[in-house]
Amino acid sequence: MDITTPISEETVAVLQVGDTVTLSGYILCGRDAVLPKVIQLVREGREKELGVDLHGQVIFHTAVSPAGVGPTSSNKLEIESSIGPLSRAGIKLHLGKGALHPETVKVLDECNSVYAVIPPVTALLGARTSEIKLAAFPELGMEALYLIKVDRYPAIIGAAHGRSIYE
Repeated sequence: MDITTPISEETVAVLQVGDTVTLSGYILCGRDAVLPKVIQLVREGREKELGVDLHGQVIFHTAVSPAGVGPTSSNKLEIESSIGPLSRAGIKLHLGKGALHPETVKVLDECNSVYAVIPPVTALLGARTSEIKLAAFPELGMEALYLIKVDRYPAIIGAAHGRSIYE
């Protein structure tokens, strides 16, 4: 299935574990250093300060560097603990690698959000990334929050509707 951001509730509702998707449009990038800062802004009702609308958005668990982008492990504490709050704030798809805890899979289901795994293919993703914009927290360098424009990123739905591909 080809998915373009922002992602609708209806699109998420039909995704199933094991589905192969391609993502196009603008997606957010962030990992361990920036996600706790984003969550703090959400908790304080200040997410507009990010300069991007979180509703229907994708967050890719990665840093942005001159070498390109590639997934980091989504089950790192700072990353996995961000999935629930960000899903409640409107994120529809979390993109990374690795198994999530059952509690996180349940939260995704409650929020009509999904998790997709992406193979660590930095060169391929670099060729499918056409724009990179620093969105927030520039002091974090490559681990700041970025907004990138992608064209047909390949991914597999890894958790949806209370189920996980890792079960």
